[in-house]
Amino acid sequence: MLDKVIENQKIIKEACEKLGRQIKVMEVCGTHTVAIFRHGIRAILPQSFKMLTGPGCPVCVTDQGYIDTVLQLAENKDVLIATYGDMIRVPGKGGALETKTTNKNVRIVLSAQGALELAKENPQKQVVFIAVGFETTTPATAVVVKEAAEQNIRNFTIFSNHKLVVPAMRALLAGKNDKIDAFLCPGHVSAITGYGIFEQIVAGFNRPCVVAGFEPMQILEGLTIIAQQLAEGKPELKSVYKAVVTQQGNAIAQNLVKEYFQPADGYWRGLGSIPQSTLRLKDKYSKFDTMARFGIKQIPAEESNGCRCGEVLCGLIDPPVCQFFGKQCSPQRPIGPCMVSNEGACSAWYKYGDDRGGN
Repeated sequence: MLDKVIENQKIIKEACEKLGRQIKVMEVCGTHTVAIFRHGIRAILPQSFKMLTGPGCPVCVTDQGYIDTVLQLAENKDVLIATYGDMIRVPGKGGALETKTTNKNVRIVLSAQGALELAKENPQKQVVFIAVGFETTTPATAVVVKEAAEQNIRNFTIFSNHKLVVPAMRALLAGKNDKIDAFLCPGHVSAITGYGIFEQIVAGFNRPCVVAGFEPMQILEGLTIIAQQLAEGKPELKSVYKAVVTQQGNAIAQNLVKEYFQPADGYWRGLGSIPQSTLRLKDKYSKFDTMARFGIKQIPAEESNGCRCGEVLCGLIDPPVCQFFGKQCSPQRPIGPCMVSNEGACSAWYKYGDDRGGN
C-alpha cells in the first residue's frame, strides 16, 4: 500500500509541475471532507495541489431564511417539529431549535419514518418534518409521503429543503468560484442518481469529475486520476466507486422521487437562489407540504453575524480565515452551521487541523 501511495504522490506532483500552477480540486461531499482529514490525505498532497471544501453538507447549505422559518413554526403550540439532531443547533435570528426543546415541541428523529410515527402518536398536534438532505435521503422522505397519503394521515407535513447537487456545481462554476479545476464527486449521491449526472459538468464546463468512495486509497486514486486528466488536458467523467455506483443509478429510488417531488428554485447558503435546485412536493400532494398547510412564504436571508460559512461552502476561503474560527466559534458554541454539523468543513478543520500548515 505504501508503494501505491508514493506512486500516486509522484503522479500528482508531476501533473502540477507540468501545468506550472496550483491545481484546485473541490470535494463536493461533506463525508469526503471528513474522510480526507481523518485519513491524513491533505498531509501527503503537494502544496501545489489544493483541496477545496464544497457545498456538500446538507445542514450547512440550508439557508438562513429556512432556519428562521422553522424557528417561527416551533413557536406554534399546536406544532411538533421533527428533526435530525444536527439541525437543532443551527443558529437563527431567534436562537436555535435546541432552546425550544424545553417546550417539548421539538423532537429529534433518526429517520423520516420516525417523523411519521410521531404524527401517528400525537394526532392532536401538527407534526412538521424538517426534511433536509441531498438526493441520498430524498427517497426516504418520498416513502413517508406515500405512506401518509395511503393512510390518510392528516397531521403530518414535510418542510422540504432537499437539494440537488449538480445545480450547485453549475452555480459555482458559472460565477461564484470559476477557479475550481475539477470535482471529486459524492459517492452517496451517485449511488442514487448514477454517476452519469455529472457528464453535464464535464461537457458544459470542461472540468474533470471523478466519483469516489470514502476509503483513503480510493480517494487518493480519484485525485490521481483528476491530476492526470488536467495534465493531459483531457477532462473526463470517471467512477472509482464501482462496487456501489453505476452510471444509471437506482431506478426505483429515482422513480419514487419523481412521483412525489418536482424541482423548484431554491436558496442555498453562500450561493443564493439557484434555479431548479430544490425539491418541492408536487401539487397533488400539497396537503403534506408545510408551506401550503401554514401559508408560508419563505423569505431569503443571509447571515448577519459575520459568519463566513457561505464563503467556505463555495471554496473561497479555508475555515481558519474566518475571524471567529476556533475563538468565538467552536463545536461547543457554534456561530454558523459549518461548525455545527459533523460533515461541516469548519467542524472538520477544528477537529483534525491541517497537518501541512494550510493546504
